[in-house]
Amino acid sequence: MKRAKTRISAIVSLLALAVVLPGCRQKESPVPDAKGGQTEASVEPPRSELRFGMASELATLDPLDRANTADGRAVLFNVYEGLVKPDASGSLLPALAESFGIGQNGLVYSFVLKEGIKFHDGSIVTAEDVQYTLQTAKEAGFDGYGQIEKIEISASGEINVILKEADPEFLPYLTIGVVPKSNPDRKNKPIGTGPFRIESYTPQQSLVLAKNGYYWNKGLPLLDKVTLVFVADSDALQIGLRGGNIDAAEVVGSIVEQLDRNDFDIIEANSNMVQLFALNNKAKPLDDERVRKAINYAVDKKEIIDTAFYGWGQPSGSPLIPGFRNIYESSLANPYPTDEAKAKALLAEAGYEKGFNLEITVPSNYTMHIDTAQVIVNQLGKVGINATIRLVDWATWLSDVYRSRKYEATIISFDGSGVPLSPRSFLGRYVSTAGGNLINFNNADYDSIYKLALKEGEEGARYSLYKQAQRVISDNAASVFIQDIMSFKVYRNGFKGALSYPLAVIDFSTIYWAN
Repeated sequence: MKRAKTRISAIVSLLALAVVLPGCRQKESPVPDAKGGQTEASVEPPRSELRFGMASELATLDPLDRANTADGRAVLFNVYEGLVKPDASGSLLPALAESFGIGQNGLVYSFVLKEGIKFHDGSIVTAEDVQYTLQTAKEAGFDGYGQIEKIEISASGEINVILKEADPEFLPYLTIGVVPKSNPDRKNKPIGTGPFRIESYTPQQSLVLAKNGYYWNKGLPLLDKVTLVFVADSDALQIGLRGGNIDAAEVVGSIVEQLDRNDFDIIEANSNMVQLFALNNKAKPLDDERVRKAINYAVDKKEIIDTAFYGWGQPSGSPLIPGFRNIYESSLANPYPTDEAKAKALLAEAGYEKGFNLEITVPSNYTMHIDTAQVIVNQLGKVGINATIRLVDWATWLSDVYRSRKYEATIISFDGSGVPLSPRSFLGRYVSTAGGNLINFNNADYDSIYKLALKEGEEGARYSLYKQAQRVISDNAASVFIQDIMSFKVYRNGFKGALSYPLAVIDFSTIYWAN
């Protein structure tokens, strides 16, 4: 088989458009290089522990469980690695792969593994482990994996991922965490290759990550231990930060405003997560496009951002984050400007002149979504819609809303870490047959346009199709896309080396204690 062989020992920039995102600023300190040597300004850090506060518990410890969430993937980034992995600049780095090639007109992706990489239990990573991981992801219905025809291992140990059709953007799918074939009990015995291993897990309390002594990238991680403390209540999280029981956390603007900036380093950036007021397109009366458009006209996004997020946030009317500059349809920044009169007229036209009752199911562990719901309830009331909020715990939300889709409306954020640095993570979930199609959007035009985009080899034409897809979603008022939330990661003074990524990732490997 003849193909162009490409080395990825250097950084592979898959999507230049994702390298720099608007409004993104990061503070970082020099850290030891990947070989364990010190940069000129860095200091050999003492061994230490970081206590990181999290609003929500991880839905699963299994990277091959489709119920995983943005918060879960952000943490498990430290535990599992794929053939390639994203870095803080928005490029793909080699992880378990040493080299790769693309052959047969884009139908075959071939990989050679680095030698001697070990799992957390000390066993060597093999091509069979990779094959097992990718096959399991395919059988589980992970987005993009339906394109895989088969995964073969050559006599020399090369891994060949053979696709059904050529796909110029398939590489990001291969960031999925590789697991040992010999360990089917991934939920209770998680084993990966990342810089940290899972030492212990106490549901509703904490998850302890310990340094992986077998880690292939020598010199990392710099901390011995990271303890993730689950704190669902935002007031309790704030008290923990101020009192010293928690060293760091990812928070929203309301908490940042109440912290003493002399005590914390603050990294601010777009979260690259789309917050949406999700409308179940199968639930009456939300199955009527006129009703969904009325709701869009009734919702004032600026008021939501100003009230619930202290003015921090970037409004958007697209399911795609604005950071994808060449793909984001900028005309959708505000496709439904607030207009109560138009909203009432559309409701009357749909037969709901006197309004209707609407239940908004919100996960109780996300204060920002609860605050957003409260603002929306007031806004909908002005056009005659009697909205109420139903608070549920995270497990119930996953079961009733995400998996069973037994709900009317909800408020949640979707990120792009499922397929890092690819618009498919955001757009693929709205294909009618997609497992993650939470809103039950079913549009033949959208499905057709999205399918064409997957096959299109010319970049400009592919980007144009992605824009068309966004317009279809907007024109049909599939849901209310609110904003790209501003994210803040706060670290107590003394902890250095934290990086900001253009996707939902918390990289603990470069953090160290400098005092």
